[in-house]
Amino acid sequence: MPVLTFVSAVSAVVFDQYVQSRYGITGIVGLLFLTIGIKAKSPTCSSIGAVVLALVVTGPAL
Repeated sequence: MPVLTFVSAVSAVVFDQYVQSRYGITGIVGLLFLTIGIKAKSPTCSSIGAVVLALVVTGPAL
């Protein structure tokens, strides 16, 4: 069980770093809202996060 927890934590950090390097601070904010909304079971918060991530992903590439 501790190995599964460790692997989960490492994958979360790697994914967070990928999002930050690819989409910047706005991507991290969207991911944060989405994660908080899912954990708190708040549809409003998770919807805000999903919309922010969708806008960042579909926006013009710099």
